[in-house]
Amino acid sequence: MTKKNFITGQVMSHKSDKTISVMSYSFVKHSRYGKYIKRQSFFKVHDEKNQAKTGDKVKIFSVRPYSKTKRWQLKEIIEDPSVREKK
Repeated sequence: MTKKNFITGQVMSHKSDKTISVMSYSFVKHSRYGKYIKRQSFFKVHDEKNQAKTGDKVKIFSVRPYSKTKRWQLKEIIEDPSVREKK
């Protein structure tokens, strides 16, 4: 059994059918100056039920390739901003 890589990020787009675009931040230490730099990465994620919407915080994990650019699958929606606003 292989280890699954989990990443948390924010949904930037959900326009495609069964595909969402997720942005994730990481902090990298500069090799010369030692300052931490914020880097962002975008991932194409398979969303079978089309349940994630723009602005949701989600948890994704790596899977076999679904297409040329899609190599991640949605595990769960951590935070939904529309539910938070109603409270």
